[in-house]
Amino acid sequence: MNNFFQYIITASVKYQQEKKREKMSLEQVEKEIQDTKVEYTHIIRDSFFILLGVLSASFGLKGFLLPNSFLDGGVIGISLITTELTGISLSFLIVLLNIPFIILAFSTIGKQFAVKSIIAIFLLAIAIYFIPYPPITADKLLISVFGGFFLGLGIGLAVRGGSVIDGTEVLAIFISRKTSMTIGDVILIFNIIIFSIAAYVFSIEIALYAILTYLAASKTVDYVITGVEEYIGVTIISEKNEEIRLAIIENLGRGCTIYSGKNGFAKRGAALKETNIVYTLITRLELSKLQTEIDKIDGNAFIVMHGIKDAKGGMIKKRPMN
Repeated sequence: MNNFFQYIITASVKYQQEKKREKMSLEQVEKEIQDTKVEYTHIIRDSFFILLGVLSASFGLKGFLLPNSFLDGGVIGISLITTELTGISLSFLIVLLNIPFIILAFSTIGKQFAVKSIIAIFLLAIAIYFIPYPPITADKLLISVFGGFFLGLGIGLAVRGGSVIDGTEVLAIFISRKTSMTIGDVILIFNIIIFSIAAYVFSIEIALYAILTYLAASKTVDYVITGVEEYIGVTIISEKNEEIRLAIIENLGRGCTIYSGKNGFAKRGAALKETNIVYTLITRLELSKLQTEIDKIDGNAFIVMHGIKDAKGGMIKKRPMN
């Protein structure tokens, strides 16, 4: 299997070389093969996360929420409300209502993210339409908690794969860049509006269960993608720190800070080797791409990630994510 994978990568690199009509040195070819291998590995990993996310979210919707007329927040919540009022297929509405957010994602986040999200949303619609999930329970509390859990698990796994199946976060990122509001504030206001509509159109009880579903889903999403933070601070220690710095600036369109340090792993009396340490701040949606870029340069780089509640200024909200 590994030999076949290696053959595919080598053939792909040769094809790209012939297409560009450029002669490459042996070192350049080996570097290109290594980069392509990393990209293919990450594509397979991201696709696996997205597929699992789609299956989990569709199970939460068809196995719990949809058969019992329960609601959630975000674009999926709007789709569920519209389905209840009009009888239009949920699969169709999920695709239709996410279209404006995906278009927005092209300029707000990036082409690769938007394409992945389009694929994930279409797969979710297909899964909801074709997979015959049976209703699991009629208990309202179980429906809210576990419907929200499986839906949140699906959303979180999709984010881990570098995509979304609910366009709410895309809108939140866009508005936060144009105003002083944080991403969390935008999502909260957006969902308050949805739950208020649910209370008015249906009943306060349904709206309260919808809030419970949303809380279960959001906490699950936070757990899956490791932390409730909108931003992630990343410290990178590598001998190839200059290449990593350039990759962050040129390929991700992000800023970074370089500070001097010393490698502490040395015996008593031995001189500590000086090194430059790269620190950058990214959104959690960019994490997958950053890891890909670092692995291309140095697969053994020491990376430390920690959650940032929010950030403002610099290049955080001025430049789009690529």
